[in-house]
Amino acid sequence: MGRRMNLFDLTNKHVAITGASSGFGRHFAGVLAKAGAKVALGARRMDRIEARVAEIRTAGGAALGAALDVTNAASIQSFLDAALAEFGPIDVLINNAGVEAGAKTYEMIDEADWDFVLNTNLKGAWLAAKFYTERVRTNGWGGGNVINISSITDRRTIKGQFPYAVSKGALSRMTEVMALEAAKHSIRVNALAPGYVLTDVSRLLLESERSADFVKGIPMRRYGEFADLDGPLLLLASDASAYMTGTILVVDGGHACASL
Repeated sequence: MGRRMNLFDLTNKHVAITGASSGFGRHFAGVLAKAGAKVALGARRMDRIEARVAEIRTAGGAALGAALDVTNAASIQSFLDAALAEFGPIDVLINNAGVEAGAKTYEMIDEADWDFVLNTNLKGAWLAAKFYTERVRTNGWGGGNVINISSITDRRTIKGQFPYAVSKGALSRMTEVMALEAAKHSIRVNALAPGYVLTDVSRLLLESERSADFVKGIPMRRYGEFADLDGPLLLLASDASAYMTGTILVVDGGHACASL
């Protein structure tokens, strides 16, 4: 028998990641680099980006760091162009940049809260995908792959997650519409929807006095860990998912299907 092919091998693939200075994005960059990908990391906090790039390079990976503000169209364009200049055609775009407005209801937020969250989580992902698609088409890359980082809150939420949950619900639907419209360009669009994992965004809830009771609503009786997302991420980023588009891949310990 011949050698079994590693379906998750990302050798020589180029992956651009937004919001890569902390949380999921920071972790994803290391996972993808370890799988052989050349990774371009973008975020506003360049000190953290540069530190992560140094770690990846020290481990033998190929990485680039560039400033990125996803609420600014010109900044997104510059990030994609920097990634392209360094590593060539971008095989995968990961829209990971995300923020929240704190534990606020729709009555408590103001316009600034709404704009901050929706412009970052939703508008930024749309613009990045739009500008990425333009480059796929005009440069004749032959196709592409967009992965939007959504959340379990796109379908299951609690009080005080507005407008974060609104932005993620819209992001999941945007993923499906984009998949329909991008297929003619041979661009796949999927979303990874993690359950509750301890990050800067979820810390307020998961480290509160409500945590012990909240985790009981998760069938697997634990919060997720970054490593729980590695396999699903590699699936979506690699050719193993070549016939997948418009999929919202949920990784939540069964939380979304549990009764209230």
